[in-house]
This record gives sequence, structure tokens and C-alpha cells, in this order.
Amino acid sequence: MLYSQDSWSLDDCIRYAIEHNLGIKDFEYTQEGNKETYRQSIRNLLPNLTGYSDYNIRYGRSVDPNNNSFVNTDFFSNNYSLAAEIDLFQGFQKINSIRSSKFLRQASEEETLHQKYLLGFRVMSAFYDVQFMKGLFAISKEQEEVSQKNYELVKRQVSLGQKAKADLYETESALLADQLLVTQSKNNLESAKLALMQEMNLTRSGTISIQSVLMDTNQNSNQQIQDQDSIFRIAKDVVPMVKAQELRAKAASKQVHVARGNLYPSLSLFAGYQTGYYETNQDENTNTVIPFRTQIKDNASQYVGVSLSIPISNRWSNRSQIKQQKIALMRAENNHTIQKQELYDIIQQLVQEGAALKTEFKQSIQKMKAQTLAFDIARKRYEKGLISIIELNQSKNLFANSRNENLQVDLRLKVNESTLDFYKGLPVFNINRAQ
Repeated sequence: MLYSQDSWSLDDCIRYAIEHNLGIKDFEYTQEGNKETYRQSIRNLLPNLTGYSDYNIRYGRSVDPNNNSFVNTDFFSNNYSLAAEIDLFQGFQKINSIRSSKFLRQASEEETLHQKYLLGFRVMSAFYDVQFMKGLFAISKEQEEVSQKNYELVKRQVSLGQKAKADLYETESALLADQLLVTQSKNNLESAKLALMQEMNLTRSGTISIQSVLMDTNQNSNQQIQDQDSIFRIAKDVVPMVKAQELRAKAASKQVHVARGNLYPSLSLFAGYQTGYYETNQDENTNTVIPFRTQIKDNASQYVGVSLSIPISNRWSNRSQIKQQKIALMRAENNHTIQKQELYDIIQQLVQEGAALKTEFKQSIQKMKAQTLAFDIARKRYEKGLISIIELNQSKNLFANSRNENLQVDLRLKVNESTLDFYKGLPVFNINRAQ
């Protein structure tokens, strides 16, 4: 898919990143390999069919394959055979191998899906970093405009003798500081955009423009905090990595049954057809060699049989393999437990962080409103000569800091809500298995 739009949404960025990420491709290759292993485990139930042919030229004293007598003449022979064999019973090893490879195939699919989600969260973090830097740049531009207006106002007042030159120097210093902050904010914005493009593997010259996705203030205030236990009960069944580890534990259980199958006798059915042509095979007058077609027909033989193999002793290796597979099963089950424990810790931290961020967000809104009002009053008081330019700049800086804090909490809360939605099993990035 080609992306030529001027402005990128979060879904656009994530979709492009998934399509072009080399790490995801590596997981997809592993997934395809496990899928082929599963298919082959099913094909292993089919009979084994083998064809054979040879062409021999013998010199000097040798055994005539036609009658097993010794001859001193040079001759050649040509043999053909076709053999088939199918396992009737093998301790259910093939059935359990199919089930094991199926679980491993499903586990690889879940792991690939999980990597897509991890990439989606990394892109989302980089996307909101750009959003944050973009907001800081806009705020710094507004602060620069305010400083520019203050500088022009003080400059007129100084020319009229209403203000001292010290106020002009102070105002100019604030303007230069804001201009520097604008430059720094712009550089930080470009760095954040570059980080986003690198996370997306977007190799092109120039920069990237993103769409604004600031959240609704009322929506953040009204959302309820959900209990971590109820989220965990959902997450342990929907988070791909936890599901993948559960499937690997099931595959390890089937591998134990495969290893136990080595203790049982194996029964197989076989059948075959063979024939041959011999240059020494002559007619009754011992003069003319019997024709090829006639020999192939006359020398044909068929066979069918059943073979039974009973394991008696192989230096205890079968028992040792069963123990090894049991250990692998316990390790897989332990890893599954670790995954669930880590998942619960993450959800617990996210719920606690979300509650704190909601409180911070409400307080930051109130603080920003208060600082807005305070700055408006400070500007009017300065125009009336009731406060100094230093006090006005302090009020302006407090107003800018309150807006920065509100923007930061806003975006952090958005990330927190999106992450919790993922653990609740809700669609977050429009990622599917076929993507």
C-alpha cells in the first residue's frame, strides 16, 4: 500500500509500521514454518511409497542373478521394484505429533499478533510524543507572540517617558528567551517526528505531518475506574502472549505422549512389486536372449506382509526422553504462570496510574483556568502600572507551564486508557491476524 497523504492518523502510522517492520516479518516467517510443520505432520499419516530401478554391468567371474551360478562372461541386468508401507499402530505418536504441531502453529500466530500489538504501542508512544512536542511548539509560539506584543508596548511607553529603559531590557530579555524556546520546541518536534518515522520504518526524505487526537475533557472526567481483577480475568484469555504460552504448554503435554509412544510396539503393513531383466536369461536353445518385455512379465513377483517391532531395551533412552519431556512441560506451565503474574502486575500498575492521572487531569484543568485568569489580570495590572514587568513575565511563565502540564497529562491518560482497552479485549489499533 502506498501512503501519499499529507496528514497521518494513528491508525495510518500503525498500519504502515506493521507492513514494513522487518522484525514482524521474521515472526511471520516462523509462523509459516510452523504451519508447514503442522501440514507435514498430517501428511505423515499417508503410506510411504518407494520406487527403485538399477542397471548393472558385470565383468569377469560373477554370479548370474538369473540362476545364481558362476559365469565368466560379461553381461548386464536391469531391476525394477515398487514398495509401499503404512504404519498401523505406533503408540499414537503421529496423532499426538499432529496435535502438538497444531498447538505450536497456533502459538506462533499468537506471538506474531502480540508483536504487532507491541509495535502498535511503540508507534502510539512515538505518535503522542510528536503530539506533545507539537503542542509545546504551539504554546511557545503563543508565548512568543505575547512577549512580542509586550515588547512593542513597553517600547512605546519608554519612548513616551512612561516606563524606564530597564523595563524595556527586561521585556526584550523575555522575548529573546521565548524565541529561543520556540527554536528548541521546533527542534524537539522534528526529533520526535524522526523517531516516529524510524519506528514506522518510513524511509523517505522530508518530515511527516500527523493528525491531532486530543481527548475530550468531559470524557476523561466521566470514565469509571475498573477493578484490576475484572480486567485480568478478561486479559488472561485475550492477550496473545499469554495465549501463546498456554498453547506451548499444551504442545509440551502432547510431546510427553509422543515420547511415551516409544514404549509401545509398532505395527506396519507393507507390500511390493518387483521384476527384472537379465542378459543371461536365454531360451531353451541357449542361443537367443529372452526379450525384455517377456522377462519383465515372467520375472514379476509381488509380496505383502505385516511387521511388528517390540522395544525391549535401548539403554533406557525412551524412559529418559519421557522424563525430559515432562521437565519441558513443567517449564512451559511455569512460563505460563509467569506470564499471567506479569500481566496482573502490569494491569495493577495501569489501573493505579490511570486513577492518579484522572485526578491530575482534573486538577491540571483547574490550574490552567486559574493561571489563565491570573495572567489576564496581571496584564491589565501591568498596563495600569500596578505591577512590574518581572511579575508579568512570572505570571506568563506560570500560565505556559500550566498548559504544558495539562497537555502532558492529557496524552499520558490517552495512552493509559488505550493500553487498558487492549487488556479489556477491546479493539485498539484495528490489528487483525491477516494484517
